[in-house]
Amino acid sequence: MYIYKGSEIKQMDQNAEEKGLPAFTLMEAAGAGLFKNISASYNIKKHSFLIVAGKGNNGGDGIVLARHLKQAGADCSLYFPLGLPETGPSISHLQYYEALGYSYGTDQKEKTATVIVDALLGAGTRLPLSAQVKQCTDWINAQKAHRLSIDLPTGSASDSGDCDNSAVQADKTYILHGYKPSRFLYPAAACYGESILVDIGLPHESNWSVYEPSRTTASFSYSGHNAHKGTFGHGLLIAGTGTMPGSAALAALGAVSCGAGKITVQTDKEAVPVIASHVPEAMYDLGTGIEADHSFDALAAGCGRAADGKMDTIVRLLLQQTKPAVFDAGALGERSWKKASCPVILTPHPGEFSRMTGKSVGHIQKNRLEEASAYAVEHGVTVVLKGEYTVTAFADGSGYINATGNEGLSKGGSGDTLTGILLALIMRNPDVKTAVADAVYLHGKCADIWKRTYPAQAMRPLGIHQLIPDAINELIKEANE
Repeated sequence: MYIYKGSEIKQMDQNAEEKGLPAFTLMEAAGAGLFKNISASYNIKKHSFLIVAGKGNNGGDGIVLARHLKQAGADCSLYFPLGLPETGPSISHLQYYEALGYSYGTDQKEKTATVIVDALLGAGTRLPLSAQVKQCTDWINAQKAHRLSIDLPTGSASDSGDCDNSAVQADKTYILHGYKPSRFLYPAAACYGESILVDIGLPHESNWSVYEPSRTTASFSYSGHNAHKGTFGHGLLIAGTGTMPGSAALAALGAVSCGAGKITVQTDKEAVPVIASHVPEAMYDLGTGIEADHSFDALAAGCGRAADGKMDTIVRLLLQQTKPAVFDAGALGERSWKKASCPVILTPHPGEFSRMTGKSVGHIQKNRLEEASAYAVEHGVTVVLKGEYTVTAFADGSGYINATGNEGLSKGGSGDTLTGILLALIMRNPDVKTAVADAVYLHGKCADIWKRTYPAQAMRPLGIHQLIPDAINELIKEANE
C-alpha cells in the first residue's frame, strides 16, 4: 500500500541493479506478476488479448506479459505502434520472445481483441502526449474491449493529477510495486479504473502509504483497568456562536461518540441550548481564550467561528500552550505556525488551504500530496487536507492517503464532526500521528457503512456520530482477523 513518485521508482530500479538484480530479471518479475494477476481476473482461454507496447520499459513489461500469455495458450497479439523497443532489457526480452517463435506487428489497428493491454508509457510520461501517442490512445479508448493499463494509464502523469484529454480510460490498472500519486489525484485518478497492485519483489522504502489502522492502535480499544472519565481525557472545544451553534454540536457529538472522557465547549451563551439538546454530556465555558496552565488534555478551535480578530487572539493563545491543538474553519488562515509550543493539527478543505498558501484550488487539487507535505514540513505541523482521498501530511515529510469515505461527506458539517473525532482520539492515543490517521479513517468508514444501505446523498452530518459504534466494531474485527 506504499506510494512512490516516478523518480523514486527509477532510483529503486537503479539500486536493485547495483545490488545484483539485473533490469532484465526485474522486468521478468513484473511481466510474470502481471500475468498472474490478469489470469486471476480473466479466463485467458476465453478471451483474446492485444498488447499495445511502447518503446520503453513499460513496453518491455508488456512483452513479458505477452510471452506468458502465449505460453499459457492464450490468443495474444503484440504490437509496437510507436516503434520497436529502445531500452536494453526490453530489446533483450523481445529477442527472447522471437526466439521462442512468437511474432509481433507494428500497427495495432490490424487486429482487435476482447482485452486490450495499454503498455505504451510508464511513470516517465511527459505531457502533453505527442500526436502519434494520441492516435494510439484514442484508438484504444474507441474499442469495445476491456482496457487494462500497466502501472498507470497512458496519458496520466505519475506524480500529479494532470492528464491528457486523450488519456487511456482504463477499466483496470495493474500498478507495479506501489501506487503512483496520480492514482489519488484528479483528474488523472478517474483514468485508472479498478486498481490492482502487483508485487515485483523489491523492498518498500517509502514515507507515504495508503493508511490502514493497526490492530494494536490505542484509538479504538483500551487494555487497562479501573478506567474513569479522566482516563480518556478532558478536551476543550472552542466552537460555535449564537448564529452557528450546529457546528459546535456536531464536533461535540463526534468527540463524545469516540470516547472522549469529558468535553467542555467554549461558546456563546445563546448557543448552549442548541448544543445541550444534542450533547447533554457536554460542559460549557462562556469565557474567551485559554490560560497557558490549563488542565485540558487537548484542544480544538474554529468550527462555526469567523476568521476575525477574536479568533486570531484565540489561535495565538492556543499556540503558546503545550497540549495538542486542532485548528479548523475560522481558526485557519494565512499565518505562520512555526513558533507553536504545541503539536498543531490543521484540517483545511481545498478552499481554505488555497487561502493559507496563496495557491489556486486547481493547482492544489492536482498536487495534494506535494503541497500538503511541503506546508507540513515548512511549518512543523500536521496537515489534514480534506476531500476525496484525504491527505494527512506530517512535519517529518511522511504521510498517508485515506481511502475510506464517499460523496456523502460532501456537506457542510461533516468537517466539524471530524474535528470532534480528532479531539477524542488525540486524547485516547498518545501517538498523535496514529491518532490523526485513525480519526480520518474512521470518519470515512462511517460514510462507507451508510452507503451500503442508503444513498450517499441522503447522509446527514448529524447522523455520522450514530455510525461510529458500528465503524469501530468493524475496525476491531478486521484488525483481529
